[in-house]
Amino acid sequence: MATTLVIGLDGHKSGERVLEYGKRLAGLIKDCELLVVYVVEWSPYSFQTPEENAERHKRRENEISTAMQRVVDPAVEELKKAGLQARGVVRHGHVAEILNTVAKEENAEQIIIGRSSSTGLAERFFGSSTSNLVMSAHVPVTVIG
Repeated sequence: MATTLVIGLDGHKSGERVLEYGKRLAGLIKDCELLVVYVVEWSPYSFQTPEENAERHKRRENEISTAMQRVVDPAVEELKKAGLQARGVVRHGHVAEILNTVAKEENAEQIIIGRSSSTGLAERFFGSSTSNLVMSAHVPVTVIG
């Protein structure tokens, strides 16, 4: 049975380093599948009008489709060109929760992510997604700087 590694991408330049590390680790493991995951962040702190709520489902589907086309599909294609087993998924929700849930669902051995690049008051008050994942994950998390 192949070892599964979850690779969390956020669409930023740091994702290239995350993919490179995933490739290297998969090469060492040999029988390995890389699962590229992008999370469309959802915030309970944004308030919406009734009109926006009516359009929410359509917007959500568009966000997922856009993330798949712009981030996940190119990453999966790159991994497959390197001769690796790879597939991708886009989910909607809280980054740390979703990555941990996907890792559990897929019986992953590890989650690989990039270091959070956000700064400011929100991160200090709520914590970064990276920090939250490291503290709550059910599998080891490797953070690539």
